[in-house]
Amino acid sequence: MFSPTVHTRFIALLGNPLGHSISPPMHNRVFEKLEMDYCYLPVEVTAEDLGTVFAAMKKMNFAGCNVTIPHKLAIMAHLDELDDLAETIGAVNTVRFQNGRSKGFNTDGEGFVRSLQEESGITPKGHRFLLFGCGGATRAIAMTLAAHGAERVMICNRTEAKAEALAEEINRRVRPCATSIACNSKAQLAAAAEAEILVNTTSVGMHPNEDVMPFPEACIEARHVVADIVYNPWMTKLLRTAEEKGAKAVHGLGMLVWQGAAAFQIFTDREADVAVMKEEVEKLRKG
Repeated sequence: MFSPTVHTRFIALLGNPLGHSISPPMHNRVFEKLEMDYCYLPVEVTAEDLGTVFAAMKKMNFAGCNVTIPHKLAIMAHLDELDDLAETIGAVNTVRFQNGRSKGFNTDGEGFVRSLQEESGITPKGHRFLLFGCGGATRAIAMTLAAHGAERVMICNRTEAKAEALAEEINRRVRPCATSIACNSKAQLAAAAEAEILVNTTSVGMHPNEDVMPFPEACIEARHVVADIVYNPWMTKLLRTAEEKGAKAVHGLGMLVWQGAAAFQIFTDREADVAVMKEEVEKLRKG
């Protein structure tokens, strides 16, 4: 049994809610395997308390933290500095504490790209993507797709002004390939007909709301690759529907593993054992 000491380095996962998260057992399994004196803890925190909790962590024996919904944008106001990629993306999912200072990174986009390539054989270059959402994960994925040469990145969000602003920002800061899509079924169907890869970057479909779809079922065709960043449940309604229609499904656990491996290296200056991470999440998935 793990027994922390005064030398144990802690890493927190900041978000709300966190009951669905499997990041703590995934990271802790690797720490155990590599015999590292680290412990990964889930810390549910409200928006109102985020600054207070974060300031306290800097004074304690924390090596850093991961940041998830809904704090990936808000956390930036509390950081001392930003990695260049995180600054371009405008969202942070990983923070390292070092010498009393905090530095923000973003591993979401590269984690998604790596997962997409492993599970579907597709790299972004020359392909057309339709993303649903406009939060921190959306920003990371969309910016990274643009940086990797995607032909077109279409963004659809309930608040259309946010989608328009993000598309404009991608075009200005990365390269001109992004457009916003109106949030109505006609526009979504037209965009899906043009796209090759459909991506849910929202929390829609996450436990306990498993029976919800982030966009109309009619958008999905057999020729599509359909990716969902939700990983609990493993097979969301969106992915079940995609497979029933003959489309290729890309599950959220792959992105979780690869963004986690990148974060692990930021925290510890050591490469993660990705095979152990995959083994642990697969074990947890099967329950």
